Amino acid sequence: MDTTESIVTLTGLGLMGFVVWYFFFSARQTVSAVSSSGGVQQVDITVKGGYSPDVIEVERGRPVQLSFYRAEENSCSEELLFPDFSIRRALPAFQTTLVEVLPDKPGRFEFTCGMGMLRGSLVVK
Repeated sequence: MDTTESIVTLTGLGLMGFVVWYFFFSARQTVSAVSSSGGVQQVDITVKGGYSPDVIEVERGRPVQLSFYRAEENSCSEELLFPDFSIRRALPAFQTTLVEVLPDKPGRFEFTCGMGMLRGSLVVK
């Protein structure tokens, strides 16, 4: 293997390592839900190349209202799946879609786009 092949191989391995770190080990933005006067826990989530915030902490046994604002037209983000709560919603571009859940047990519940590429989670304490 000559010098050029070695550089290309090392660069490729470095980029693969970066992708693995970014998707699986990088720090995630965690937000605790804000309670309204009616006791509903509320969080605003922006959908643009991912979910922001993508980790949401809520209290068990209290209703949760997630407001998804889709700030793009990317086809990947046009659908929201919340399998643990049997929720499948269309997210129209440049509109807010409300999703309400009542978490009755503690745990981590994942939500994704229709293709499974964009990911977030609801952490119930």
